[in-house]
Amino acid sequence: MTHALCRAIRHSLLATALAGTASAVLAQETPATESDPTTLGRIEVTGSRIQRTDTETASPVQLIQREEIDRSGERTLGEYLQTLTVDGSGSVPKSFGAGFASGASGISMRGLGAGSTLVLINGRRIAPYGLADDGQKVFTDLSIIPLEAVERVEVLKDGASSIYGSDAIAGVVNVILRRDFTGTVLTGSYGMSEEGDGDERKAAVTWGTGDLAEDGYNFFFSAEASKSDEVFVRDRRGRKWIGTGDIRPWGYDIQDFGGITGFIPDVGTATNSPVGNAEGPDGWTSLDPSPESCALFSSVTPQDDPNGGCMWDTGQISSLQPEQEYINFFSRGTFALTDTSEIYTEFGYGRKKSSFHNTPSGVSGAWASPEGGAINASSGEQATVIGAEHPDNPFGVDARLRYAAFDVGSRRNSVDNQFVRFLVGLRGYLGEWDYDVGYLHSETDLESVRRGYLRYSAVQTVLTDPDSPVGWWRLGANAGENSQALYDFISPTIGANAKTKLDAFDIKASRSLMDLPGGALGLAVGAEWRRQTAMLTPVTFTDQSDIIGLGYSAYDGDETVTAAYVELLAPVHETLELSGAVRMDDYRDGDTAFTPKFGIKWTPIDWIALRGTYAEGFRAPNPAETAGSSVGFASAQNPARCEVGIVPMPSNCPGGVAFINQPNPDLEPEESKSYTVGLVLQPTATTTLTLDAWQIKRENEITTQSLSQALQAGEIILDDDEIPGYPGSGSLLAVFTSYVNATSTTVRGIDLDVRQSFDLGNAGTLALDLQWSHINKYELIDTDGTVYEFAGTHDNCTVTNCIGTPKNRINLGTTWDIDDWSVSGIVNYRSSFDNTAEYSIGSGCAAYFADGSDAPGDCEIPSFYTVDLSGSWRATEAFELFGSVQNVTDRVAPLDPTTYGALNYNPLDFSGAMGRYFTLGVRYTFL
Repeated sequence: MTHALCRAIRHSLLATALAGTASAVLAQETPATESDPTTLGRIEVTGSRIQRTDTETASPVQLIQREEIDRSGERTLGEYLQTLTVDGSGSVPKSFGAGFASGASGISMRGLGAGSTLVLINGRRIAPYGLADDGQKVFTDLSIIPLEAVERVEVLKDGASSIYGSDAIAGVVNVILRRDFTGTVLTGSYGMSEEGDGDERKAAVTWGTGDLAEDGYNFFFSAEASKSDEVFVRDRRGRKWIGTGDIRPWGYDIQDFGGITGFIPDVGTATNSPVGNAEGPDGWTSLDPSPESCALFSSVTPQDDPNGGCMWDTGQISSLQPEQEYINFFSRGTFALTDTSEIYTEFGYGRKKSSFHNTPSGVSGAWASPEGGAINASSGEQATVIGAEHPDNPFGVDARLRYAAFDVGSRRNSVDNQFVRFLVGLRGYLGEWDYDVGYLHSETDLESVRRGYLRYSAVQTVLTDPDSPVGWWRLGANAGENSQALYDFISPTIGANAKTKLDAFDIKASRSLMDLPGGALGLAVGAEWRRQTAMLTPVTFTDQSDIIGLGYSAYDGDETVTAAYVELLAPVHETLELSGAVRMDDYRDGDTAFTPKFGIKWTPIDWIALRGTYAEGFRAPNPAETAGSSVGFASAQNPARCEVGIVPMPSNCPGGVAFINQPNPDLEPEESKSYTVGLVLQPTATTTLTLDAWQIKRENEITTQSLSQALQAGEIILDDDEIPGYPGSGSLLAVFTSYVNATSTTVRGIDLDVRQSFDLGNAGTLALDLQWSHINKYELIDTDGTVYEFAGTHDNCTVTNCIGTPKNRINLGTTWDIDDWSVSGIVNYRSSFDNTAEYSIGSGCAAYFADGSDAPGDCEIPSFYTVDLSGSWRATEAFELFGSVQNVTDRVAPLDPTTYGALNYNPLDFSGAMGRYFTLGVRYTFL
C-alpha cells in the first residue's frame, strides 16, 4: 500500500473520530488560494452528502456518543432512543406485547408516528419490521441493531426527504456502527430488579484484525446474545396500582376503569366471568354464584358485585414485560484495492424471540371479516349462546353467554423474527471526485404463533350441539370434565408469517467546484434504485372470520423507486453559509415526488451562529395501506351512551372498540413542510448551547376516517345493552373505517441542548448536559374539519398505545471522571398533561371517579421523573467493571386510567412500573 492511500485513510479515520467527539464546532473555513479549490473535510453529517469540517450544520443534529448510551443503563438501543426528548406519541415500546407490532421497538420523532421517522444504519436504509404498527405504519425495528457495535448515533431533527427520500418527514436516526477494529473485547452483564425478577443475561464479543494502513485490510465482527425473563403484572402486587387492575382504593368504579371484569351491572350487559354470566328470562345472572367456585379463579378481595357476578383481575394473568431472547451479529471488512480506492462489505444477522401473556379469551366480541363486514358475537343473531340442552344452562332456553375461558388458559403471543443485512461497496477518489457506490440487500422473516385463542365455529358447536364430536364444553368449576381433545378443537395453535425485503443500489459523489469568499463551493450528486416488498399472511382461520376477537389482517405489495438528487454547500462569505438540495423520486406506479431543502447559517462572530432551514418531505403509501386490511382495538365511546347524564356513568363508557380498517389502492403520498430557526453558542471551549424552534406541517395525511364520521354514517356495530329511554345508547363494539388522504397535522416546538464541562484538576473532570423538548402545538384537522389540539393532552388515542403528548420532556445528565473511575447520573422527566381525549365526556375529561368527578385529580396525569445512576472502574488496562441502577429512588409511575398500552400506568413511565433495577457487568480487553 502506498503512503498516499495510508494518508487518505488516516485522514478519513481521524475525521470520523472528530465527528464522533465534537458536539458543537463553530470554526470558520479558511479561505482557499486562488490556484486550487479548497479540499473539503472528511466528515459526513447526517442530512448532508457533502463532507465537511464543521459538525454544526444549518440543520439541528443531535450527536449521541457511545458513552452517553452506556451511562443510561438502558439494555438495548431501542430502549435508549425512546428516552430521548424528541420521542413522542406513536413510539413502539417492547412492553406493548398486545399491539400490532408485538416484539419490536420503534421511535416516533415529534409524535408523528414510527412510520414518519427514518432509521438508517451507516447512512443506508434497512428492511422494515414484518408487522406494521397499528396495522398501518411500516417502521424499523431498533432491537435488531447490535448495541456493542454502535459507535455513535446522529439524530437529524428536521425533514430530510431531499437526501433520503420517503419516510424522513419527522427526522432521521442514523446509527453509526464501527468502521474498523483490531483486538478482542469480551463483555458480560447481569441485570435484576429489586423484586428479584426480570433477570437479564447478556454477553458480547468483538474481534478484529488487520491494520488498514499497514496491511491493506481490516476485518472485525461483533456478536451479542441476551435473554430476559418475563415479568407479570401480579409480580408488582403491593406496588400501589401497578400490580393490580382493582383501582377502587383510589376512587374509581371498577365497572368503568381499571382491569376488573366479570361483574353484572344494574343496566346493560354482563362482562366475561370465569364461571359464566348468561342472560336468562329474568335478565343477566351468574351460572355459578357460589363464592367457592369464584375463588378457584379470582384473587379479587372483596368480590362485592351486588348482582352476584364473579369479578376477576386481568392483572393476575397479563405480562408487564415480555420474555425476550436475541442474538445480534455485525461484521465489516475493508480492503484496499489501489492507492485511491477500497472495497468494503458489511453483514448483519439478528434473531429475536418474544413471548407475551394476555388475559384468557372471552366467547363474545366483534371482529372483521375478509369481505369487509364484521362478526358480532356479542348480540343479535351471531351472538354466542349457551344452548338450552347444555348441562350448565339452568334456564332451559338458549341464553347469551359471557365467559372468560380460564380453563383454556391465557392468550400467549410469541414472535420469532430473523433479520439479515448485506452490503458491498466501493469508495475512493477519482480525479476531484470522492465517490461511494454500494449494493444493499436486507430482509426480515417473522413467524407469529398464538395460543389460547378461541375458534368461533367450534365454540358454537360445543356450547349448543348435543352431537358435538368432542362433547359439551363444561364451564367454570365443571371444566375438569373436559377432554384435551375438546381444548384442541376449540383452541388450536394459530399463527401468521410476515416477510419484508429491501434491495437497493446507490451511487453518490462529491467534490469542490470553486472557491468562494468563505471557502470551497461543495457539490454532491447521487442516484438510487430500491425495491421494497412486504407480505403478511392472515392469522390462521381469520380468513374465515373464525377466531374470536381477531380480525383479518394481511397485505402483500411492493414498491420500486428510482431517485436522483443534487446538493450544494456555498460558503458565500466568511460568516455566511448557504445550502440547498433537491431530490426526485419516481415510483413505478407513475407517482413522482420533488422535494427541496434550503438552509442558511450565519456566524457573525466565531462563537455565535444563527441558522435556519426549510424542507419539504413526503411519505409514500405502504402495502399495509394500499393492499391490506387490519383491525385494531382502542378505547372509544358511543356519545349516546356516555352523555346521557347518568351518574355514575354506565359501563363501557368508554370501552374497548374494534376499529376495522380497509385498504385504499388510490392513496396519494403524504406531503410535509418543515421549518427550523436556531441559535448556536460556544462562548468557551467547554460550553455549547443550541436552541432551535421548529415546525412540521403534514398534509394529505394518510389516516383512517374519524370516529365521528363513522358514527354519523352509521358505520358502526352497537351492542343491544341500551340504556332504557335512550335509543342508540348500546355499547360501541366496532367501527368501520377506510384509509383516506384527508387530514393535516401541524406540530411546533422548541429544542434546547446545553453542554458544559469543567476541569477540576486533581479531582478529574465534570461534564453536564441538558436536553429539553417543548411542544407548544400539535393540531390535527380531522377528515370532517374538526380541529383537535393534542399538545399537553392524552389525546390521539387511536395511535399505537395512547401514551399522550406531554408538552415537555427533559433529560439532565452529569458525568464525573477521575483517574480510573467514572460516575454518571441522569434525570429523565416528562411534564403532566390533561387527561382529555376525543371520546372525553361531560366536562371534557376522559376518565372519572366513582362519584362522577374528573379523574385523576383535576383531570390531569401527573408529571413523572426517574433518576438513573451508572459507573465504571478500570481496575487494570485490560479489565473494567461497570454497573447501573435505574430508577434509583424507586418512584412509582402515576396512575393512568386512559391508556390501553399498559394496565393503570402510562407506557412512557415503564421504569416506574418495573421499579428499581440493577445491572452489573465486566469488560475484558485482550492487549
